[in-house]
Amino acid sequence: MSATVASRPISPGKSRRRLILGVVAVAVIAAMAWDTTVVEIGTEAELAGGFSADTYGSEHFPAIRESIEARAVPAEELAAAVLEDATAAGQQYGVGDGFGPVVPVTFTGTLGEARSGVYTVAVEGVPDDIGVRLQTGPAINGTDLRDATGEIAFSQFTNQIEYQNAGASINDAMKQAVLADLDTASLSGETVKVTGVFKLINPKNWLVTPVRLEVQ
Repeated sequence: MSATVASRPISPGKSRRRLILGVVAVAVIAAMAWDTTVVEIGTEAELAGGFSADTYGSEHFPAIRESIEARAVPAEELAAAVLEDATAAGQQYGVGDGFGPVVPVTFTGTLGEARSGVYTVAVEGVPDDIGVRLQTGPAINGTDLRDATGEIAFSQFTNQIEYQNAGASINDAMKQAVLADLDTASLSGETVKVTGVFKLINPKNWLVTPVRLEVQ
């Protein structure tokens, strides 16, 4: 003997409530979608708070270059000071209290072989036990330009990513202003006049990032 379960009819009141709830849910979702902006990382919308990697470097590089050129130490003078007391030389000529002050330098030298865009440089008056190298790209590494004046600090940015992007943006602006018109892949043997900066970590190994580079 089979049992028959009778279905209970849904009252008109409950049907009406379900319909109203459904309409309200759709309206809420629509409102959320209308009020939501999809932000792609790195766009102007993301940077609406004031920082733009696209413009930061070009806005700040001229002042950075001016500061470096005004304080640049002749390489032979700097070499003597560094070999005598690297810590004192860093404090006297450099910027930054942390690991490796950024030191401005100027020299005329002859470029040797390049490896990954970094040339060795023979500089008159600089002892052979100090290796001077010059980076010319296409990749410009480090944040030496960002840190060269002491006026750009982490506290000025929202986070570490912005702070790093500021350094990269300044490097890009330097490339455009200093290196874009040079055949940087074919400079071996050329005599160049350079003003730039390097981080004084190893006193016998200078990796210079230029702010001015002239082929003689």
